[in-house]
Amino acid sequence: MWLGVRPLVLLSNDDGHTSAGIRAMRAALAAAADVVVLAPETEQSATSHSLSLHRPLRLREVEPGVFALDGTPADCVYVALHAMPRVLPRRPDLVVSGLNHGMNLGQDAFYSGTVAAAREGALRGIPAVAASAHASVDLARAAEATVRIATALLEKSRASGTLLNVNFPKGWTGEFRATRLGTRIYEDMVDFRRDPRGREYLWLAGPGVRHERDPGSDTDAYDEGVASITPLLLDLTDRANVSGTTAIAAAVSRPKA
Repeated sequence: MWLGVRPLVLLSNDDGHTSAGIRAMRAALAAAADVVVLAPETEQSATSHSLSLHRPLRLREVEPGVFALDGTPADCVYVALHAMPRVLPRRPDLVVSGLNHGMNLGQDAFYSGTVAAAREGALRGIPAVAASAHASVDLARAAEATVRIATALLEKSRASGTLLNVNFPKGWTGEFRATRLGTRIYEDMVDFRRDPRGREYLWLAGPGVRHERDPGSDTDAYDEGVASITPLLLDLTDRANVSGTTAIAAAVSRPKA
């Protein structure tokens, strides 16, 4: 991939270690890198960046180079990076998360376990890619394209914690575009129901989602059949409002008369 050396890639996801997407991604990466998989035992969609701090976790080796953990995607990357050499023989050169079944556009990046697994690597200073694909996209094709993105990232940002969020849309044209996060509008709701024994339970969120036209966004790229590559920041500081916050801090710091 670079300098004639095969890099070491840590591969994870939020769909679980048996998903078709992670199998396609592993096969594509293996052509150019040494790959170690540590992924959740079961689907962990929308778990965001949660870590399991209040219960024990169980790690098992499914097959050589493939591990499963009964935790979140962020747990998986955390364990892989801090349990060497149980999982990884050395620090990985890259963290890849995916291929996710379905899109992670706009504010999905805050909820997505796929993005969180990649972000956990980026927080440790390792370049990372989160990749998601519409259910209609050929997984092998999207995985091969993700490897090309990963190759370019390693050549440019080997020592940094760069984080890229990649989405392959329905009807993908084969084109790529650098984008920013758009806005997805979900059917927000809490649906209360009763089970056969009369006990109440509830489901979060409705099935509908849409977005408006927003030039330059990942949602616009999706509408046009273009794969989006969105760089994500690890520093969430709102720099435009620092001065206003300084005034608030000064006001509340004054002693009462």
